[in-house]
Amino acid sequence: MSTSTAPSVPPQSAFEKSRDGENVILDVRTGVEFSEKRLTNSKHLPLDQLKDSLSQLDPSKHHYLLCLSGKRAAKAADILAINGFENFSIVDGGIDAWERSGLPVERTERRVLPLMNQVQLIIGVLALTGSLLAIFINPIFAILPAFLGAGLILAGSTGWCGLALLLAKMPWNRGTVRCQTSCST
Repeated sequence: MSTSTAPSVPPQSAFEKSRDGENVILDVRTGVEFSEKRLTNSKHLPLDQLKDSLSQLDPSKHHYLLCLSGKRAAKAADILAINGFENFSIVDGGIDAWERSGLPVERTERRVLPLMNQVQLIIGVLALTGSLLAIFINPIFAILPAFLGAGLILAGSTGWCGLALLLAKMPWNRGTVRCQTSCST
């Protein structure tokens, strides 16, 4: 759980202050999210790789942390703070708010079902399959939906989703963009 007290800035402010190259938009979304929709000249370091990639960041520059809605950016802020970074803030509302503000966003033609939709489909199919098998074949199959329910409780309470992390590494979810280069919201 994030305990970040990093300041939030509106997208317009981050846009204006990052145009000179002295400040950095640091996108901590997954590779597939970044490959489909990104900001020009943003630096991409997925949250799950940030801690091991801090040497790629210039601590003298201000970093505007960006994700989909703000939760992963807050976690990234915690990582930066713990590791001695002082100049960072969270882009309020993430890339969704950025786009709603009418600020420029690059898109690619590549379309992959969003990671969370993939997670939901897999869990739904497995839960339904396990339930039907438990009803019609053997009650022992009820273990499968119970296991999936426990996983959802863990993901909902901690923000950590093992299935999403696994899916992010699948070939169809690897980004095709090689810009200065992972789940949960």
